[in-house]
Amino acid sequence: MKIVVHGANASAFEPGFAKLLAGAHEIVCVSDSLAGTGEQAAFRAAEVIIGIALNTKHPPPERLRLYHVPGAGYDGVDRALLPDGAVLCNCFGHDPAIAEYVMTALLLRHVPLPAADRDLRQGQWTYWPGAPGSLRTELGSRSIGLLGFGHIGKAIAAKAKAFGMRVTVANRSPVATSPLVDQSFGLDRLSEFMGSADYIVCSLPFLAETKGLVDPAALAAMRPGGVIVNVGRGPVIDEAALYAALKARRIGGAIIDTWYVYPGAVGATTYPGALPFHELDNCVLTPHMSGWTEGTISRRQQTMAENVLKLARGERLQNVV
Repeated sequence: MKIVVHGANASAFEPGFAKLLAGAHEIVCVSDSLAGTGEQAAFRAAEVIIGIALNTKHPPPERLRLYHVPGAGYDGVDRALLPDGAVLCNCFGHDPAIAEYVMTALLLRHVPLPAADRDLRQGQWTYWPGAPGSLRTELGSRSIGLLGFGHIGKAIAAKAKAFGMRVTVANRSPVATSPLVDQSFGLDRLSEFMGSADYIVCSLPFLAETKGLVDPAALAAMRPGGVIVNVGRGPVIDEAALYAALKARRIGGAIIDTWYVYPGAVGATTYPGALPFHELDNCVLTPHMSGWTEGTISRRQQTMAENVLKLARGERLQNVV
């Protein structure tokens, strides 16, 4: 089959991908803009496209049988533009990496390794036992609330429990009894959930029903020292409400990895929101990096290769949207 890898993001999954496929398949990498020689023709003729965007700016992929997003989010794909019979699939495999990111971010609030190293290099024994202000808190004594209990939420819960944390969950569908969960809420009890833990971690996808779900009322329900973490999608948390809560210090802080504004191309410079989050000292900003690891690439390559092989054999695909 003719496989087109579309854009810079998807191209990260191309090295080594051919080795996972049995039989003769043609793999062509094309740019995001499809401005190169023959790129639009290749896109039109593709039987499989690996990419993150399909809209009216792209030529119709007339022979397409499978559009495979190399990630979980598929909001950049206009499904109305898929030809009849074409299947849309996505990938996971990022949950171990994101769980490590979350636990690292939380641990650094209790184990100040960078500050201790910086000070001791200046001869200052800031965190020496018995020194004023040297006593630390422990992550295991805190609680964590997981807004969303899919692949990511479950992976975070397992690691949080390993540290001895209390775990609460709010989810769209009922949460089955689990040793990982101490208390669960429906989204109709969102305000109650938001006040149930010291750390609130949002891993929800961006859908019509989740846009702005964490609104001013939800943020106001958080504990005064509570910290919110977003590794889902930026717009699930209302941007203006989050900025106002941080600016007024009504909550303890935020760790934000998924944003409201993204650069148009790799290497471009832009602030991640319409509001100046970069000026706040109680907000940690990272560039949508939480799931981007060698392990994620490998696991997603395997998923996509298996689906290409299943498609060639006429078998049922996995992760069909």
